[in-house]
Amino acid sequence: MDTRSRAQWIVAVLLGVGAMSFPVFANEVYTYSGDFNLQIPAEPDTSKGWMADAVIEIDQHVTILDLDVGITLTHSSVFDLQISLQSPDGTTVLLNKYDFSEFFEGEDYSQTIFDDEAQTPISQAQPPFTGRFRPNSSDSLELFDGQDAYGPWHLQIYDAYHYDTGTFENFELTITTVPEPATVVLLVLGTGLAALLRPRRNPKNI
Repeated sequence: MDTRSRAQWIVAVLLGVGAMSFPVFANEVYTYSGDFNLQIPAEPDTSKGWMADAVIEIDQHVTILDLDVGITLTHSSVFDLQISLQSPDGTTVLLNKYDFSEFFEGEDYSQTIFDDEAQTPISQAQPPFTGRFRPNSSDSLELFDGQDAYGPWHLQIYDAYHYDTGTFENFELTITTVPEPATVVLLVLGTGLAALLRPRRNPKNI
């Protein structure tokens, strides 16, 4: 076996070992969801105040590249609601909040997805907000980018006005992850193997 063949064999072995030892996760997408039956607010007799937190526990260590949030709830006046998401490290993003100048009538969030890349801001939509919308706040879901998703995620709702009440039914987190370092290692090994396997040109005889 000449030097070139030996080098090709070594790189091929390294590539095979790498493929077996390091699983490749290129922008994997994970979905975590929970079903709830939470009163809004938690004490309906007061008809104003906080809902008990809806919590999803994520049991995997994955680094967030992008995160979308889906919710479904019934409420007789969604204008009353201030909706936030809190990550395990305490970062909080306000998804939706209104002031008196934006008052409107309407009920429910039905399979509503908060997505930074959505074309329509939720402030320009009408309840029950079915579909994808950008959050209505100065915050952005990008604040969660780069965080480890592992741990409890809290969906928090404050009912800011009296009389109207509702029920929180479901929320869902869709997380696109950062590729694992193994991906880069295997790409480098693959490039090296391809270079070594490229046929050599014989020099022209003079």
